Amino acid sequence: MTASDIAAEPAPTADAAGGATATGSTATGAATASGTPVEYRVLARKYRPRTFAELIGQDALVRTLTNAIETGRLAHAFLLTGVRGVGKTSTARIIARALNCTGPDGTGGPTPAPCGVCENCRMIVEDRHVDVLEMDAASRTGVNDIREIIEGVRYRPVGARFKIYIIDEVHMLSTSAFNALLKTLEEPPAHVKFIFATTELRKVPVTVLSRCQRFDLKRVEPEVLSAHFSRIAGIEGAEIDDAAMALIARAADGSVRDGLSLLDQAIAHGAGRVTEHQVRDMLGLADRAIVVDLLDRTLSGDVAGALAIMDDQARAGADPAVIVEDMLALVHLMTRVKLAGVEGKGPVLTAAERDAAHRIAQRLGMAHLGRAWQMLLKGLGEVRLAPVPQAAAEMVVIRLAHAADLPDPAELARMLKDAGTGGPAGGGPADGGPGGPPPRPSPAAGASQAPTPAAPDRRPPEPPRAAPPPPRPAPPPRPVETPRPVEASRPVETPRPVEAAKPAPAPAARVPAPRPEPAAEPEQLLPDEIRTRLDRWREIIDLLRRHREIRIVPELRAAAHVAEITVTAAERRLVLAFEPGTDGGLATKLQDLLSRIDDAPWQVLAAGALNDPALTAAARATPTLVQYDEMRNRRMLALARRHPMVEAVFAAFPGATLEAVTPIFAAGAAADEGGGQTEIERLDAEMFDGVFDEEAYGAGDEDAAGADYDARFADF
Repeated sequence: MTASDIAAEPAPTADAAGGATATGSTATGAATASGTPVEYRVLARKYRPRTFAELIGQDALVRTLTNAIETGRLAHAFLLTGVRGVGKTSTARIIARALNCTGPDGTGGPTPAPCGVCENCRMIVEDRHVDVLEMDAASRTGVNDIREIIEGVRYRPVGARFKIYIIDEVHMLSTSAFNALLKTLEEPPAHVKFIFATTELRKVPVTVLSRCQRFDLKRVEPEVLSAHFSRIAGIEGAEIDDAAMALIARAADGSVRDGLSLLDQAIAHGAGRVTEHQVRDMLGLADRAIVVDLLDRTLSGDVAGALAIMDDQARAGADPAVIVEDMLALVHLMTRVKLAGVEGKGPVLTAAERDAAHRIAQRLGMAHLGRAWQMLLKGLGEVRLAPVPQAAAEMVVIRLAHAADLPDPAELARMLKDAGTGGPAGGGPADGGPGGPPPRPSPAAGASQAPTPAAPDRRPPEPPRAAPPPPRPAPPPRPVETPRPVEASRPVETPRPVEAAKPAPAPAARVPAPRPEPAAEPEQLLPDEIRTRLDRWREIIDLLRRHREIRIVPELRAAAHVAEITVTAAERRLVLAFEPGTDGGLATKLQDLLSRIDDAPWQVLAAGALNDPALTAAARATPTLVQYDEMRNRRMLALARRHPMVEAVFAAFPGATLEAVTPIFAAGAAADEGGGQTEIERLDAEMFDGVFDEEAYGAGDEDAAGADYDARFADF
């Protein structure tokens, strides 16, 4: 389509006689020969498409409707959906003209190319045809408005071939209005066509959607918009730079009407000569080269330079949210370039700006780019919601610059691994340095190792203590890491010379294994029968949850000790011992629930009522599920604190605390070499009777937990 193919919608103007109309692109302030001023028409109305050939960016819709009109396969209802300004209402009017066009000689039939000169075409264009009714559903939403349509469809058209009902923003109709329209919409008279337009397809009832032929109008690509706007600018006699036109097309966001409105504004702003700088000022955009420089400084950690650029852009009137959006677009471009080597449809950049973006992308790792994307994406939402967007945008830049020198996850894992298995942190954390180096007698370890707790540092005259470094270097704030300071507070004990006599083999053993080997730890396992009871009891609790019987689940988990579980085809028996103060009817409630869920009789008994010492002993040996989970979590925390990686984290981040350990049980997980179980599996299998291996895990909270556990059973 050339520039001459673009038709301007006629602007009716009265001549001297008052009966004729004239069309054209008369500018504001012009006048007819009689001196009557001509009203200026905005470009969005002036260049509204009047034929399918003038629709841009909707090739699939044009092809489908053209073939349907040529073959006579016309639906009785059309639904046009899409974002604002892509041509929904214009398409509806084109369909109305195509179906009612009679040709220049008045004998033609429906055609995909309306002539524009017949009476029907002219009257529809001028919006005064009695048989083409256009209704705005946003202002006429009620059932009474639809009743007028229902009553009108009974009458044949006055002068057209089809009576056309165009309902714009159809999703605004009320539920009653939709229901009233359904029957007529399903079986309308042959002379009636319905055309609906909406931007909110999800709000249209499915019953209406199923009765319509649906067309989704797409956003128009920026390249297509730019070419279209350039042709219109040529017709209007305006000179616009290619870069400025690209900015207008990008700001239109796929909407032809929005783009034409911006083009109209740009022509008025530039007075016939529009440059990129003028468009940026008009739209509040930051210069792309400045955005590239801003992102480069931010990702390099130059906070002062980045904030200076932000201040300059604020004085220039740039929108802070748009700046963050541009930074997001650049990060996306860099990521595509780094991974796929293609730029795709990225932001509009000059060759120099694109080279700079490529250089930044090559310098940064994928983890840094991904982190920058996440931080900018979150920051964009904060900027849009902030009462002071400029301050929020600056905080986004500061956070991103602060994170620039942080290691990526792979590098951090490598650093922690090196710190845990060797290197400077292999024998102890570096933060224990004060007072450490002077008493070190060993040249192999003296330069890199320091006593972990603060107590040994206050006793500099004790050089023999430097030989056996503590295998678990935790920071002083951790109360459970007390075994080593306690050992260090006994300088007069006789075992001290024995410990000092092991300096030779210690350095070689400390590097690969700063803690005792797992195979040397005694395995205090729960008896199989107790583990079986716990597993089956947990399955019963899960069964209650699956059937939404969760009201008694918390009390069962916290107060019930399983003494016996028997589940066979002939018998279903459950013997429980309850904590003091438990609801006396809990066993009966559980029995009723299990009998109903399992569709089989269950027998749930209280161990105390049976007066059976064996059952009471079994209940004493079996913890409640809450006790089981609490003890397991404490022991997992103790084991995790001993891990070299965790010790390295404590060394790197003084004052850090280990709050929780989440085990991941993978099928077919590799077992330890010594015992056929992983550490977590062995930990999960240990007997919960208060016995705890201090040498393997350390003393502390676990002893108190064991004593508390024994005290819980004192009433049995």
